[in-house]
Amino acid sequence: MEHPIHGLTVRGVTKDFHRTKRTHQAENPRFYQRLPQLFKREKETIRAVDNISLEVGIGEIYGILGANGSGKSTLIRCISTLLLPDAGDIHVFGDDVVKESLKVRQVMNRVSVEASFFKRLSSAENLIYAARLYGISAETAEKRARAILERLGFKAKRMNEEMENLSRGMQQKVAIARALLTSPMLLLLDEPTTGLDPKSKRDVQTFIEDIRSERNAVIVLTTHDMAEAERLCDRIAIIDKGRFIAEGTVKELIAQVPSQNGAPATLEEVFIALTGKEIGDEED
Repeated sequence: MEHPIHGLTVRGVTKDFHRTKRTHQAENPRFYQRLPQLFKREKETIRAVDNISLEVGIGEIYGILGANGSGKSTLIRCISTLLLPDAGDIHVFGDDVVKESLKVRQVMNRVSVEASFFKRLSSAENLIYAARLYGISAETAEKRARAILERLGFKAKRMNEEMENLSRGMQQKVAIARALLTSPMLLLLDEPTTGLDPKSKRDVQTFIEDIRSERNAVIVLTTHDMAEAERLCDRIAIIDKGRFIAEGTVKELIAQVPSQNGAPATLEEVFIALTGKEIGDEED
């Protein structure tokens, strides 16, 4: 019996953060009332990712749905080598992301909702700079960037405008193009269509589907958009308070929630039933 090849394997990953413990105090406290807190600041541990495991096969799009603060972006940062997990291990095409981080970074890239740029440079200059870090020539980078941006609905004549003059949606398209310049085999998409207008969102979603079919890439997608998750994802995990509480295809997830008035539940209704919150809610 053949075992499936997994481009991404996550086993028992946990990630904690530490912060000063929040304390309740009187409104406008006097100085003597604040003295104890000035000299004794208690720390508390926040478990952002709690013993998560997953496998994503070659050519699969794996979705992660969660409210704000549920841990999905922290998990993506651990996979992308930006954060070190406190426990567990992550392998990309068999390579450990901690022990072989340089090798792993060569085959992956990440798009995030908080992408940053050199705002006084044009999109073309930003993309060429990013490509040069991977050893791609300026000529090749410009050609690739133009082709990708045009497929995303970004007009080539605007490539020479300074980034600070572009809309939030256009900047997000540049962020997506930057991630795709290196032809990654693992693509981490952390809310990639946030801030895009409906047409631009559809352009990006179509491009994601094309990447999967053309390159057989491994894609992990976090999103707030239920319709986007249903359209793109082969399997979906629902994350709540740092833990996966459900995983499966859209049909399998919907089957976990009783139908309403004879009609099957929607993915949004499944999310609310399992987590007790709306997709846009903040975690405590």
